[in-house]
Amino acid sequence: MKAGIVGLPNVGKSTLFNCLSNAKAQSANFPFCTIEPNVGVVNVPDPRLAKLEELVNPERVVPATVDIVDIAGLVKGASKGEGLGNQFLANIRETDAILHVLRCFDNDNIVHVDNSVDPVRDKETIDIELQLKDLETVEKKLEKVKKASRTGNKDAQKEEAVLVTIKESLEQGISIRAIEFSDEDYAEFVKPLQFITDKPVMYVCNVDEGAAVSGNEYVEKVREAVKDENAEVLVLAVGTEADINELDDYEERQMFLQDIGLDEPGSAKLIRAAYKLLKQQTYFTAGVKEVRAWTTNIGSTAPQAAGVIHTDFEKGFIRAEVIGYEDFVKFGSEAKVKEAGKMGVEGKNYIVKDGDVMHFLFNV
Repeated sequence: MKAGIVGLPNVGKSTLFNCLSNAKAQSANFPFCTIEPNVGVVNVPDPRLAKLEELVNPERVVPATVDIVDIAGLVKGASKGEGLGNQFLANIRETDAILHVLRCFDNDNIVHVDNSVDPVRDKETIDIELQLKDLETVEKKLEKVKKASRTGNKDAQKEEAVLVTIKESLEQGISIRAIEFSDEDYAEFVKPLQFITDKPVMYVCNVDEGAAVSGNEYVEKVREAVKDENAEVLVLAVGTEADINELDDYEERQMFLQDIGLDEPGSAKLIRAAYKLLKQQTYFTAGVKEVRAWTTNIGSTAPQAAGVIHTDFEKGFIRAEVIGYEDFVKFGSEAKVKEAGKMGVEGKNYIVKDGDVMHFLFNV
C-alpha cells in the first residue's frame, strides 16, 4: 500500500519527504529505508510495540511500515501532458492514497509558481487536473458501454447510468470520492477503473514555525474549503521539523520540539495518519524470538490476517488465539493472560481488532 505526496512545485513536498526519511526524532527504532530515489518505506511509530518489547524481551522487534512516494510537482495543463504531467499522473495512479501538500506560509525568498500564496487556489488547480484525467478515463469507458447498452444489455445500461453520474459530477468539479454509490455499483463499475479522484486524501498544510500548533488563516481557509470532502487536514511545520531532525542529539531535538509546542514530531503524526488513510490496522505477534507489528486491512477476518504472515496460514487456518493488547499489558505475559481466562479462541469469522496479539494454528 502506497501513499503519494502531491502538490504544486515549491510547496514543500520534497522537504516533507526528506523530513520523513530523516526522522531521527523517532529514534533508532523507526529507521527509514530508501528503495528508489522517490519511494521510501517508513516505519509506523507505535508506542504499543515498545511496551510489548519491554514485557517480552524478544531477540528482535519489527514495526509496521507504510510506503511513501514523492511525486513530481504538478502544473496547470498536466492532464494534457504539460510539465511532468504524464509522469505525475502515472505515478499517482499507482498509489492508494494522496497526501496533498499545500503551502500555508509567507516567505518572499521562496517563489510560488503563481506568484502569491493561496492554498485553496492551489488545491483547486490540482483537483481540476486530476478531475480532467478522470473525465478522460470515464468518457473512453462510456463510449464502449453505450454500444452494449443500445443492444438492450441490462448490465451495460446499469453501468452506463453510473458512468454518466461520474461524468456529470466531474464536469461540475466534484471529485469521485465525494459521490455516493451503492456498495454493489462501486465494486462492479467504479473501483476497477482506478480513478485518481476516488483515492482517499489528506491535506497537509505546510506552515511556518509560529503556526505549528494552532495553524493560521491559510489553514482555516483550507479547512473551510474541504469541509464536505470527508478529508483530514494535518498542520505541519515541514521546514522547521526538517531542521530539527538535522540535530544529532535526541534530547536536543525534543527540547526544540517542545519550544514550538509539540510533544512529538508532526512527521510521526503524519505517518500514523497515512496508515489510517490507507485503511490499515495493526495486530501483533509476540514471542521470545520476535515481537512484530503486522499490517492488515481494517475489517479483515482471522484467516485473512494470518495470510499476511504466509499464504499457508490462511489456507490451512484452524483457529486463532487472541489476546487484547490492554489485557496483555495488564497481566504482563501470555501465560498470565491464560491463567486469568482472558485469551480468546477464535474461528474463521473473527474480525481482527487493532492491537490484537495473535497466535495462529494451521494445518496444510
